Amino acid sequence: MQLARQYNVLLIGDSCTDEWVYGSCDRLSPEGPIPVLKYAEKQTAPGMAANVNENLKSLGINVNFITNKEEIKKTRYVDQRSNQQIMRLDVEPKVEPLKQHQIIMAAMHQQYDAIVVSDYNKGFVDLDLIQDLARKNPEIKVFVDTKSTTPPSRDNIIYKINQKEFEALREDHIPRSSNCIVTMGANGALWNKEQFQVPIARTFDVTGAGDTFLAALVFYYIQIDSMEESIAFANRAAAKAVENPGTYTLTMEDVDEILH
Repeated sequence: MQLARQYNVLLIGDSCTDEWVYGSCDRLSPEGPIPVLKYAEKQTAPGMAANVNENLKSLGINVNFITNKEEIKKTRYVDQRSNQQIMRLDVEPKVEPLKQHQIIMAAMHQQYDAIVVSDYNKGFVDLDLIQDLARKNPEIKVFVDTKSTTPPSRDNIIYKINQKEFEALREDHIPRSSNCIVTMGANGALWNKEQFQVPIARTFDVTGAGDTFLAALVFYYIQIDSMEESIAFANRAAAKAVENPGTYTLTMEDVDEILH
């Protein structure tokens, strides 16, 4: 698949470094009933909003990416034989929040085909600023993936939210069904009272699957302007991601495979 032209996206969100420490678990510690992981290798990849950024760029999108400067790290300790995650260690420094001037400068950068917000609730994203950005750009779709239970609402904001987070929303903050895509893992996604099934051959690692879904949704929607087809495409892209270990970055070859 070749893009008809160069598409531009503004991406705002919290980023981290995803890290995997792989090894083998053959025994328990003599100090307590704790698995001992014998180190084999370590892998790292950009995570959270940075994962969305990597996917969009890999698919040929020009991205203006605004994210936190502080280093958040998620380290997963994994038994290679079973692919079982033994523990996850998160390092989360205090994050300086997004400032008004950053939004103003971003909005002035160029004409965008979409605005994307990946809010992991680490302190960087200010949803009031995002709503203001959406208000000032009513002709542009603003795709928001947030863990906030009180997200803002505007006609041009499309929410991507997983089922657990959707059920935690305050009743007076539940978006209209036409403005909300609820992802449900192996059960696909729900939008506008329609369920979209997902073809998963196997699940190897779910890390970053929601980021892949968001990036794929935006990539397809800005080209064809059809939410139904974009959700179907994003479902298949997320399925591709979970069939691979670690944080997976989509390629144009993946796009061709999905479409054919």
